[in-house]
Amino acid sequence: MDPPKSYKAAENQFKSMSVWSYFTSELTRGYLLEREEEKYAQKRERVYTFMKTPRELEKFSIYGFFQCLDAFLFIFTFLPLRILLAVLKIFTLPCGFMRSRKFLEPAQICDILKGIILVVCSFIMTHIDTSMMYHLVRGQATIKLYVFFNMLDMADRLLSNFGHDILDALFWTATEPRGKRREHIGTLPHLLIAIVYVIIHCMLIMFQATVLNVAFNSHNKSLLVIMMSNNFVEIKSNLFKKVDVSHLYQIACSDVKERFHYVILLAVVCVRNMNEVAWDIDHLWVLLPDALMVLLSEVLVDWGKHAFILKFNEIPADVYREFKVKLALDMATSRQSQAFTDHSDLVSRRMGLTPLPLACLLYRILSKSVPLSTYMDFTILFLLYLCLMSFKVFNSIVLLGHSYMVIENYDKENHSASSPNEDQEQKTESTNQRPASVEDHAPTLSNQKTHERTASYDEKISRNFSQIFSADSYTELTQVQSDTAIEQTGGFSLKGAKLDYNESDDDVRSVPNNNKSASYVESKSPDLAEKSVSCENIKYSYEKHDVTGKETNITQNAIGRFTIIQ
Repeated sequence: MDPPKSYKAAENQFKSMSVWSYFTSELTRGYLLEREEEKYAQKRERVYTFMKTPRELEKFSIYGFFQCLDAFLFIFTFLPLRILLAVLKIFTLPCGFMRSRKFLEPAQICDILKGIILVVCSFIMTHIDTSMMYHLVRGQATIKLYVFFNMLDMADRLLSNFGHDILDALFWTATEPRGKRREHIGTLPHLLIAIVYVIIHCMLIMFQATVLNVAFNSHNKSLLVIMMSNNFVEIKSNLFKKVDVSHLYQIACSDVKERFHYVILLAVVCVRNMNEVAWDIDHLWVLLPDALMVLLSEVLVDWGKHAFILKFNEIPADVYREFKVKLALDMATSRQSQAFTDHSDLVSRRMGLTPLPLACLLYRILSKSVPLSTYMDFTILFLLYLCLMSFKVFNSIVLLGHSYMVIENYDKENHSASSPNEDQEQKTESTNQRPASVEDHAPTLSNQKTHERTASYDEKISRNFSQIFSADSYTELTQVQSDTAIEQTGGFSLKGAKLDYNESDDDVRSVPNNNKSASYVESKSPDLAEKSVSCENIKYSYEKHDVTGKETNITQNAIGRFTIIQ
């Protein structure tokens, strides 16, 4: 076939072009970006998402940080009082300990076990010489300390994950109903395993604080700079791989926990250094710039990491609002009278926080750095306890009120967004027999990947908040949260087979997925070609009619039969 005349004219023009003509054409040559309007609009939206990510991330991080603080302060404020009430209940019952197992509630049993773990581990940690540990770490080379700090960081994440399983196994073993078949080694062995775990994890965190203290006290600050540069390794480990929404939620929670963990470590370092200089306030202003530098580097690395993750995986920045709603639902449901778990335990599982080892470490450092010998010291300690209790109550009230406000706003947004979709569905049902153009359905086919990504989110936020607050078990709450259907904006999509429109052939083909079986049948007739796709128990039929002078349209009848008219 001969090329068009325009191509021949352009070819002749370039052959006869002189140097001056080429120079002037380069100066005056123009182009129209609007011919690829959709592509440039997407790139502009990515830039806006990149700029919105730090703000949305900080909203989620600040809210999660104060939830971690609330769970940590619970150990020093309300947990001792709850343990005291449980012990008084034991001694006020007839026969003392003989019938205490029957009358104690499961929450009280868990509180007593937490108290036993804290007392035993704190007593053992008081016999560890931190001065010898400090000089042992300080005598090592800088590169060894850098490798050692990375090993401690990895071990801390592994122990945090496994430690939650150990503590949950202990609490369930101690509170499991006697009527069921019990297949375990007993409560006492589980308690010993939990004590050993808390001691090991507490010593590991103490080593982390010691390495950080050595970095602060080094003269050239080289170790501190190396440890700060270690944060950029997180970008390399999370950036250049596929990240879905559920994985992003775990990364965001881990970053919030890491910030809180660094705040506790820096507080321990400041207390130990202030104790060495007899609490000279001038030395505090020497430590604060380095401490703020460590926290600032952590925040900046988190901003860059999350911004590029959203860019490369095409995730909107509004996803952090859904993450915040999930934390708000956790706090709201854990405050009910028939809650399935304590809020501090639920936050610890969500964030990967380990409050028991951190509490033992903080008690070990404060007991050696701030000795109590006079009545005035105990009076100040009691006043400090009242201040912590007041701050804990204030923080809990603010967080709970903010949680209900976040849930209410999310519910209103969903209702306002679902009303146009319902009207569109009714309009689609009323005009079901009217032909619809392929161009109208093309956005649905192009957005199929987005729907598949949304469907991979394992924990959906349900719009049925009344069902959430009326759930009687964690299983029912999980079912309510995951029972959110994906709303289609229009058109049709197949779960078992993808539709591929080939403009050159003017044909619609069925391409089976790798994970589901599909059958494809095509007749030999040029006037009528019937194609059917069978996927599990779903069957769709297509008919193609050759009608000259008409565009290709797609219609769907009530029984799921699509007709393609060309």
